[in-house]
Amino acid sequence: MADRRMKFSTFHLFHRFEGQTAKEVYDYQIEVAELCEELGFDGIWVAEHHFRDYGVIPNIFTLLSNLAARTERLRLGTGIVVLPLHNPVHVAEEAAMVDLLSGGRLEMGVGRGYQSVEFESFGIDLGEARARFDEALDIIIGLWTQENFHFQGTFYGTGNELTLTPRPLQSPHPPLHVAAVSPETVELYAARGLPILADPAATFKKLARAAETWYRTADANGIDTGSTELVASRSVYVAPTVEQAREDQVRFEKSFDRSRIFNRRSAPIDSRTGQVAKGFEYWQDRYLKGGTVDADFRWEQLEVIGDPGRVVDQIKMIQDFGFTNLMCDFGSTRPVPIEEMRKMLRFFAAEVIPAFR
Repeated sequence: MADRRMKFSTFHLFHRFEGQTAKEVYDYQIEVAELCEELGFDGIWVAEHHFRDYGVIPNIFTLLSNLAARTERLRLGTGIVVLPLHNPVHVAEEAAMVDLLSGGRLEMGVGRGYQSVEFESFGIDLGEARARFDEALDIIIGLWTQENFHFQGTFYGTGNELTLTPRPLQSPHPPLHVAAVSPETVELYAARGLPILADPAATFKKLARAAETWYRTADANGIDTGSTELVASRSVYVAPTVEQAREDQVRFEKSFDRSRIFNRRSAPIDSRTGQVAKGFEYWQDRYLKGGTVDADFRWEQLEVIGDPGRVVDQIKMIQDFGFTNLMCDFGSTRPVPIEEMRKMLRFFAAEVIPAFR
């Protein structure tokens, strides 16, 4: 994959920290997005969440429409739309509108979700998430690509034949990316030729395994992977020296309130049984353990962090795995003052991105 251009995008959770208003979160993140365009990043990804400070974007398409008017070049990614929580006809319509309004810049990241509080609050059985996701995805693709489309499934249906209006600008439709945590998910959607958004909490070794599994499965199913864009999500930080990066890593950890991220409301727990919901067995204890890993583990196996040379080498390793888009999380779950964020992004754009151009 080293002969293919590595793209750089940024991840925006829109996490609301204590003392912040939602408006302050929006203003901060919109400023960061506009700076990313100025600095030459390829795209941004915005997360959907509901009912909590974990993330205050309940409708990604509304936010991306705003960003479409503020930017000219950035790819605008949904990272992700939780399909089981939506009517898929509405999703197809809203996504098509954003694609048109942005001049064909939409990247459509989708997933089945996992947070129990969101499913319970919408009255949806988390154990049905996979089946609902698959039906919704089929409807969205069908509406984007077919005239007089009709679908009747277990959970969703179009009733009469539908012709979507408007249609997406990109042909045959905006690029699709499926969030994948478990090996089962990687294989399932690789067989359909659908690229993955890889697990941000996976070690480098598991990240490599996910890419290898995706390409092997896709090849076995006759999928042309020549232009595939697999997206790797990582926590990213670059400092002038390795020593400074290590010191900053300790400082960042002290400002990270794990209880706001890792708790039962965030875990895929079936409230009726108190156990992990059907279909989420791979996630057993994943969020309940609190994600407590030491600094050495994060430094060696998890994060893209260090001085420019070390960070460039780590990104080249990820590129060799088979990923061609690095979704950079520059601190979505810790309160970074805007001045520090500007400095961090400018340094990365000046010292890292040029090594891949």
